Amino acid sequence: MARLTDRAFEILRAEVDKCAAADSLAGDVYRRMVIKRLEKLRLQNGTFASTEEIRDTFKDEFPNFSEQALKAAVKANRPPGLFGKIIFAGSLLGSAAGIIWLINLPFPMIRWPVAKTMPILLLPSFMSMDHNYRQAIALVEQSDQLVNKATAVADFDLGEIKAKEAQKHLDALPVWFLGYYPQTYCSFFGCRWRFTVDEFQAARKNVGRMEAQIFQQKNAFTQLNQVEQTLKAAKQEYQQAKTAADRQKATVNWQSAIDQLNQIPAETLAGETAKKTLKAAERDFQAMGGVATGSVQADNLIEAAKEFALSAAVASQKPPHPAAQWEQIAELWQEGINRLKLISVDNPGYLDAQTKLAEYQKNLGITQIRLEAEKDSAKALQEAKSLLANLQKDVNSQNPGSSLSQLQQIINQLESVKPGTTVYPESQKWLQSARKKQQEWQKN
Repeated sequence: MARLTDRAFEILRAEVDKCAAADSLAGDVYRRMVIKRLEKLRLQNGTFASTEEIRDTFKDEFPNFSEQALKAAVKANRPPGLFGKIIFAGSLLGSAAGIIWLINLPFPMIRWPVAKTMPILLLPSFMSMDHNYRQAIALVEQSDQLVNKATAVADFDLGEIKAKEAQKHLDALPVWFLGYYPQTYCSFFGCRWRFTVDEFQAARKNVGRMEAQIFQQKNAFTQLNQVEQTLKAAKQEYQQAKTAADRQKATVNWQSAIDQLNQIPAETLAGETAKKTLKAAERDFQAMGGVATGSVQADNLIEAAKEFALSAAVASQKPPHPAAQWEQIAELWQEGINRLKLISVDNPGYLDAQTKLAEYQKNLGITQIRLEAEKDSAKALQEAKSLLANLQKDVNSQNPGSSLSQLQQIINQLESVKPGTTVYPESQKWLQSARKKQQEWQKN
């Protein structure tokens, strides 16, 4: 497009002729110079010349150039109207295809006038609207079928893809054109649709509803997967538990997983699957209930036995102890053993109980040995002291033969006192004295 239109050129030339006629000396020379500049602008292609560019062609030669004429020329140096602008834009794009592209842009200021006067030029738009409308409706129906008749989580994934594609096609529809029925296009192609606001809004609501359904369904499946993993882990923990605390923890996790299965929305596909999982989980939990009850009983008995054993072990520290204390320690071990013997063979805790039982019976045996040693040693010391009292009487009666015999009996009794007993230190003192006395009497 020329930078100076023919109409603008004629207005400017007329004013130049008028100004040149008023200058008798150089008017004709100046006229040719200005006309040459204007001709140059008219031959150039590009954007329209601005007011200042036009003014520069004559301001030095004709300072008295009419401003009114300049404004008229600038106004004339534009396309004649809307279609002139379209043609101009098309020329910039280089072809008629550019014009078609331009008028099919989603701008109401362009499309409404074209739709009223030359609707055939909007054929690409009508084809696009027809395509997007048909695709949107079809995809909405497909998505609805996948979501509402789903049999697996994969159906929701595919339904989500279809819903997003439907939304994309709905977004491509020119909302401002809703309600407009392209009669020319439909007369040739037999379209069976109308762009109505109600229909458009209904489609969008369906897509929104399905997106919400898909989110809920997929969220429910995520919840179901997490609960199933928790349930499986709880079962494994219970089977591998070695202590009462571990079994109790696994039982709590198991029950918690069952409670979570009940919380999955029943109206979802995951909720229907959860019902089957819930029945199996409750059946297994109930079956485990009897075993668990026996395990709890065994655990309680074992824990009670451990308490008696701990008390016995504490009381046994830093021997020697009197016979009364060893008797108390033995009773504690025996109480622990009695608790362990209450666990039956068919109880899950039977093996643990037998291990502890063997340990406690061994400790009870050691305690009983220490008790007997304490009793025998105390008795021996006491008998030695009694013999010593008798010996004193014999010595006073001056019967040395009998005295040596009694002294040997005293020594024998003192030597029978066991090390590690409470009376052992005292017995050693008496034994040392008795042996010394024996040596003295034997020399005499």
